[in-house]
Amino acid sequence: MERKIYECDVLVVGSGAGGLSAAVSAAHRGKKVLVVEKEPVFGGTTARSGGWSWIPNNGPGKRAGVQDSVEKARTYLQHETGEHFDAARVDAFLEAGPKAVEFFESETSLQFDLGPTFADYHPDAPGGLDGGRSIVARPVDGRELGAEIKRLRPPLAEITFLGMMIGTGKELLHFFNVTRSPISAFYVAGLFMKFLRDMAFHGRPMRLMNGNALAARLAKSCFDKDVPIWTRAAVKELTRDAKGRVIGALVETVQGTVEVRANDGVVMAAGGFPHDVARRMKLFGHATTGNEHASPAPPGNTGDGLRLGQSAGAALNDDLPNAAAWVPISRPVNKNGTLGTFPHFVDRSKPGVIAITRSGRRFCNEADSYHDFGQSMTKTCKDEGGEICAFFIADHRALRKYGLGFVKPYPVPYKQHIKSGYLFKGETIADLAKQIGADAEQFERTVSDFNVHARNGEDPQFHKGSTSYNRSLGDPDHKPNPCVAPVEKGPFYAVKLVMGDLGTFAGLRTNEYAQVLDDNNQPISGLYAAGNDAASIMGGNYPGGGITLGPALTFGYIAARHMAGGNK
Repeated sequence: MERKIYECDVLVVGSGAGGLSAAVSAAHRGKKVLVVEKEPVFGGTTARSGGWSWIPNNGPGKRAGVQDSVEKARTYLQHETGEHFDAARVDAFLEAGPKAVEFFESETSLQFDLGPTFADYHPDAPGGLDGGRSIVARPVDGRELGAEIKRLRPPLAEITFLGMMIGTGKELLHFFNVTRSPISAFYVAGLFMKFLRDMAFHGRPMRLMNGNALAARLAKSCFDKDVPIWTRAAVKELTRDAKGRVIGALVETVQGTVEVRANDGVVMAAGGFPHDVARRMKLFGHATTGNEHASPAPPGNTGDGLRLGQSAGAALNDDLPNAAAWVPISRPVNKNGTLGTFPHFVDRSKPGVIAITRSGRRFCNEADSYHDFGQSMTKTCKDEGGEICAFFIADHRALRKYGLGFVKPYPVPYKQHIKSGYLFKGETIADLAKQIGADAEQFERTVSDFNVHARNGEDPQFHKGSTSYNRSLGDPDHKPNPCVAPVEKGPFYAVKLVMGDLGTFAGLRTNEYAQVLDDNNQPISGLYAAGNDAASIMGGNYPGGGITLGPALTFGYIAARHMAGGNK
């Protein structure tokens, strides 16, 4: 049979923020663009994420009066990345990031809201800020996608409430206060009624939030420019000409193999390798067999972009101190007996919640970033010589007021989670220690010592609540420290934590134009990378909320700009 041929200017592999950013940006420069996605839905990891993008000097921040500068941001990134500071790519990111935001807001369906109190994760470091660098896609009505809403990847079920998406910031506070404030109760009831209406008429929520809104707005911007997104379309091979230039790809579709010819370039944006067991075994120090890891990323993120890039001569940057963005994960039990993946973002910062290993000891400031938490958890468990896991601990008051992991606060029932084995319960600390296999004597000593100071809102051991980032996710109504309260009113509860990721950092080596480089640091003509297929510019660190999506959007924009032969 004669192979089908599809001609375009730009082929984008992957449909998350990096890929769709490149597609939209290229289309607005007059390019004919095709996006291919191997899964049956589009949106990638972005659609499952919190949706925040870390972009210094962004327009929403400037309009709100945030005092930021390129110099401050560069100083902060140089501090955060250390010896892995990539000056050329960082400078490109800081130059193009604000321009990308302006472009999206003025020319596409993508609009942003500012997180004014969403602090950098190390706000007290040189160049750090107490807020203003993280922005999130504005909520959107899914009906704006028309029939294409059926192909949008749904949000991560574990971080919804019965499937309803919940925004961060003030909206989340309303959910926590639903039983204590008539205003919050009225607000939440209104949202829930709209959710029920959408489920009845559309079979899915239409009020899209967070990363689902970001993916939806980018996809709509693609459709508005007649950019097709092929789903169930896996790239099997990159094609090159006699000089080694990447000129397209062979794409396996439900109609058969299509030879896509891309005149200006191919952008790899297939989501990194969180589900590539072999690469995890090689690069994740805690995953000695590759299986001691749980990722909320889509199952299709198996390292295709890296393998395809290497087949064209690409070099990998896999010597970063952390190969991925770590996050503690707990495993709720689904009705069919399978295990879910719940990433712990908010509960770590709440007063009355602490974390221990099986030694019975705390090991870090629980309210620091999930990436910092993950590093501390891995190091401590390795030093102690046991399984790499930890436990969040809460007393009954904290559990019912804030929830714990997948367990929701009052009035949502919680005992089914004890029955499933997700939530451990002990009438005393010693009883709970027996349930989780912890050293009971040390665990009791840890809680007793913590409570002495916690009654005054203090944590002299790890200083929980000491930074603006810590406090931004605490309970603002809890005084004097929004992150610290004693753990003293039984029964007591625990949730087991394992290591997970929010995206991989190791990836294809690229330059300041998003071009993929070979082993001699020379650009491979026609090949670009954005998102988690490109090695992170953050040097294996996690400086702030949205440091994967912010660069993904920016370098997708940069790739399109370079293919179009310009720098504007």
